[in-house]
Amino acid sequence: MPIILTLTVVVLGLISFITEWLPADITALSITVALMLLGLVTPEEGISGFSNPATVTVMAMFILSAGITKTGVIQVVRNWILRWAGDHPSQQIFVMGSIVGPISGFINNTAIVAIFLPIIEEWSKRKKISPSKLLIPLSYSTILGGLLTLIGTSTNILASGVSAQLGYGEFSVFQFTQLGLMVFIIGLTYLSLIAPKLLPNHLENNLMTEDYNLKDYVSEVVITPRSSLIGKTLQKTRIQRKFDLDVLEIIRDKQRFSQPLADKVLNAGDILVIRSSREELLKIRESKGLEILADIKFQEKSIEKAIASGEEKIAEVLILSNSRLIGTTLKELRFRQRYNATVLAIRRGSELVQGRLGKIPLRFGDLLLIQGPKQSFVGLQTTRELLVLEQKNVDVLRRKKAGIALGITTGVIMLAAFNIVPILVSALTGVVLMIMTGCLKPGEVYGSVRWDVIFLLAGLLPLGIAMNKSGATQWLAENLISLGGHLSGYWILLFFFIITSLLTEILSNNASVILMLPIAVEVAKTLDLNPYAFMYAVVFAASNSFMTPIGYQTNAMVYSPGGYKFFDFTKVGAPLSLLMMFAVPLLITFIYGL
Repeated sequence: MPIILTLTVVVLGLISFITEWLPADITALSITVALMLLGLVTPEEGISGFSNPATVTVMAMFILSAGITKTGVIQVVRNWILRWAGDHPSQQIFVMGSIVGPISGFINNTAIVAIFLPIIEEWSKRKKISPSKLLIPLSYSTILGGLLTLIGTSTNILASGVSAQLGYGEFSVFQFTQLGLMVFIIGLTYLSLIAPKLLPNHLENNLMTEDYNLKDYVSEVVITPRSSLIGKTLQKTRIQRKFDLDVLEIIRDKQRFSQPLADKVLNAGDILVIRSSREELLKIRESKGLEILADIKFQEKSIEKAIASGEEKIAEVLILSNSRLIGTTLKELRFRQRYNATVLAIRRGSELVQGRLGKIPLRFGDLLLIQGPKQSFVGLQTTRELLVLEQKNVDVLRRKKAGIALGITTGVIMLAAFNIVPILVSALTGVVLMIMTGCLKPGEVYGSVRWDVIFLLAGLLPLGIAMNKSGATQWLAENLISLGGHLSGYWILLFFFIITSLLTEILSNNASVILMLPIAVEVAKTLDLNPYAFMYAVVFAASNSFMTPIGYQTNAMVYSPGGYKFFDFTKVGAPLSLLMMFAVPLLITFIYGL
């Protein structure tokens, strides 16, 4: 019965992960609650994930990555890319991958992508190439680079914790670096030589107003002398609610007034620059006192001219994975009032969301086209909710602290690498030093942690305990052996790599490790094979997530900025996944033996 109950919880959890009934971290927490209610784990075991060294280490590494980011250490490499990348796609990808990959071995790869997204976009504009030619390679390079060290990804750290639970001890910082380096070289070679032929060429013009089809639904209406709006403030007219539109600007005698506009009194002859659907424009046409200026369309040149001449600005903003904006609408957020800026358009992958923007629930990876005063974007650059896709102002970064942050991070790695102290202790020491030296402000610490990942890890770790206690792990291992025990060690290793890779694409890399690593070790023990070889196969397979934009966080981050379609990732990523599927088990067999 314990086995049946445990596997039932596992199956229900998998269904929730796949269907996305709940966010992944809430699903993981629900699994823990179910295990405790069914008596499969004790309350102490149920909350043990929050005190597990792997969970705390991952949290500390997020904070250390923020210290590196806030001090602008990585911005230094921008000049290297511009200097050496050249004009050939293969050279561009090779130079970019050679830089971001090794960095990802020591700093969280989602932070790397967040930093390099605006750099690559700006570089693409200079070179007059589409960002879609570079952003998928950017994501894949960071995924491959994360396999170079233990601290490259949260998955590696989690696997180290599971290994300790199973009695094999924690991994050292460079335990699988030899394998990771070979895999990275193979992956980068593919990305440089083959991927350029498969990558799409979206957003060729790369002009914001053309990319978002603003001409279709940003227009100008004039207030006629007979209008009932004359003498009233914009807020009191309530036209933004009545017509489901946003007033972006008011033009009066060639003078432009931008946000905030709520208290601006309207006069006859005022021109309102509005964002609305075509249907709403037709309603305005029928409204007394408002007329559409058919001959004064909101053209790309006029918006660029208006922005260049005044304090107005237009930019793309990405919704991050830890953003509290996810699941809410612009109307619920009172976005315009909160950020003093207006959302002109939303891009979701290759899909352009138009019309009733205020009523569309926002998702991770959505790209917002925002217009507002330049000062508003300074505030947006410092928020934890959004990422402005442009170079950060130097004033925002603590450049004088860059050397200190780099020294602290290097010290953390060295202390753990030479086994002077455990990685948990060195990482927490680094966190304290980041704050004491001013690399991070105390208020920035909590915002730098990906709490969804922390709750996901803490929620999933008790599942591994329940699988072992109930005997489910041993039962599954015995059945797998009965089916394929006659096969050679290589083919069994390949089987675990394939299954883990598939689970990673539909679940998450962390969930895949929790489920598959104990089973793989049990099979290896029973067949008298090398358990470390099987652990490495599961760890590397858990990061073999290249075929969809939803399997890995960095893929989702580049999905909308690149204007990609879902199957663009499959087209480029499937050959890479197949290459890894056969190369990694062979390399493991060659390096570590079976």
